[in-house]
Amino acid sequence: MDYFKKLAGLLTIEQAEDRRIYEDLAQHSSVTQRRAAGLTWYPVAIRDVELGHGDYLTVEVERTTHPDIAHQLRFGAPAALFSNHDPHTDRLPGTITFQGGNKLKITLLIDELPDWARNGKLGIDLLFDDNSYTEMFGALKRAGALAEKAEEGRLIRVLTGQQPASFQLETVPAAAEGPGIRESSAVTGRWGATKAGEPGANLNPSQQAAVDKILAANDLAIVHGPPGTGKTTTLVQAIKALVRRDGERVLVVAPSNTAVDLLSERLADEGLNVLRIGNPVRVSERLQSITLDNRMAQHGSVKEVKKLKKKAGEFRDMAHKYKRNFGKAERDQRKALFDEARSIMKEVERLEQYVLDDVLAKAQVVTATLVGASHYTVRHLQYRTVVIDEAGQALEPACWIPVLKAQRLILAGDHCQLPPTVKSEEAAKAGLTTTLMEKNVRQHPDAVVLLEEQYRMHETIMSYAGGAFYDNRLRAHPSVAAHKLFAGDSPLSFIDTAGCGYEEKQEGAGLSNPEEASFLLKHVTRLTTELSAHYSPADFPSIAIISPYRLQVQVLRELLPHSTALQPYLHRISINTIDSFQGQERDIVYIGMTRSNTDSKIGFLAEVRRMNVAMTRARKKLVVIGDSSTLSQSAFYAGFIAYAEKKAAYQSAWEFVED
Repeated sequence: MDYFKKLAGLLTIEQAEDRRIYEDLAQHSSVTQRRAAGLTWYPVAIRDVELGHGDYLTVEVERTTHPDIAHQLRFGAPAALFSNHDPHTDRLPGTITFQGGNKLKITLLIDELPDWARNGKLGIDLLFDDNSYTEMFGALKRAGALAEKAEEGRLIRVLTGQQPASFQLETVPAAAEGPGIRESSAVTGRWGATKAGEPGANLNPSQQAAVDKILAANDLAIVHGPPGTGKTTTLVQAIKALVRRDGERVLVVAPSNTAVDLLSERLADEGLNVLRIGNPVRVSERLQSITLDNRMAQHGSVKEVKKLKKKAGEFRDMAHKYKRNFGKAERDQRKALFDEARSIMKEVERLEQYVLDDVLAKAQVVTATLVGASHYTVRHLQYRTVVIDEAGQALEPACWIPVLKAQRLILAGDHCQLPPTVKSEEAAKAGLTTTLMEKNVRQHPDAVVLLEEQYRMHETIMSYAGGAFYDNRLRAHPSVAAHKLFAGDSPLSFIDTAGCGYEEKQEGAGLSNPEEASFLLKHVTRLTTELSAHYSPADFPSIAIISPYRLQVQVLRELLPHSTALQPYLHRISINTIDSFQGQERDIVYIGMTRSNTDSKIGFLAEVRRMNVAMTRARKKLVVIGDSSTLSQSAFYAGFIAYAEKKAAYQSAWEFVED
């Protein structure tokens, strides 16, 4: 199909750019720079070594310094163990099979460690992830081939707009219902998720409509969940109802580990048997207990597995004693010992496969990232229903990996927030940032339910984004519609820096505005002083300070320690980019727009979905600081400034200039 050939072409461009960026960083940076960029753990210490599948060694390491540096080393990622004595020669490629805290396990394609692993300082380098691209290319190729087949290609044809989505309209006999499922209406074709009084019965009308749509879908349903509308709650109830009704496993995936963790935990809290493939980023006892590794470790047959592994290890240790003896008898003895270890490991593999099959058979919900859905332990599984959460931020080629395992697909997310990150500007402009969800919202409007009631923001904060992105269909729940920091406080403020001389500064590829940053922190100081009359430092409102530009974030972070009056509240203040705050919320949000120039250029602020994310992080107060003369060249920002004026929320920065 031309559809998938075009996608594969865009993915090829993205892969080349991704590789170029990686290689440039890897080849032209020191180990210290790579560590700071999150690509390297160094130094590390080996804590354990064991023989695993296929006679491959699994090495457990722990980073012994710099434990707080953020990193990108994750379960399933390709990586290399290296010695800093000669890092280009002394290195072994492998795959990360566990990562938690400051420990990880890497499986290496060898059966014993080389001598250099015992000399010098060791580290772990993240390698370029060809595996993810291989999985995506493979999925696109299979999808193109299956699309022409009558039954197997039905969902593919729906998702590519070749045939309509369909829904069940007839009443299902009560005998076919699972616990907690109401009989559908023969008139409307809708399904109820729960009986009155059961968990989930308090869904609001649009949430219930979304659950109904999911249960009625033959092939596709879409839950459009704007910020604060309870998308996760809705999905959890729908998945619970699907499991009970169909009695089959459901696959639940998302583009990020964080999103997978959240759903996994919520589903487990509902009493479902959840199996998390991969290692969770959110370290909690609840999440650790539902991982595949933990479930297998708790299985009744694992004692025998451990006993056999110990026995195989003893034979390997005996074999190593002959390593430096080169007589024929010694070589034969060494070979015999290794053969015996391998024979025992084959029995281990047979037992482990039995344990794996048993664990999978009991799972009601399997959760993973998009690429993690093809992990070797679950690659063979097919599902009646696949759910993709955060589908508005999911790269389309990655979505086809789990889609090909489904008869029915549920997409949930918000395509009016930030699209997926694409590193190639060429691929982005050609359409790689357009998601499968966005395409299907346009192609199949009948499959879409918009969640209309939000539980986060004061209605004044909500209303501008609600009109610009959601056709004024959003409404604030009474519990949040009028909540404020204190009586008489304004929930919205636009502070205009036009004419103040706060000019943006270009530094390499970065943009900053030091004067605006300084003004913003002074305004935060002013607000915290006012709030201190209403709150103690312990229960002080949370504050996010957001900028679209990384360099401006750096400037703000450098200035913050010098704001003496803010020191008691540092534990409540977060500073980061808009992209980093997606999915989060705070009581108070400050947005420093940064851009201020005589040419009225706003750069990537023109991607107004980025501002939708920023504006909708705030619960009780939103303060936007920017230059109206620069911003108002965009209809979106001009509209926001006019909205602020209408709400008596417009102020000039000159009003705050000290006498």
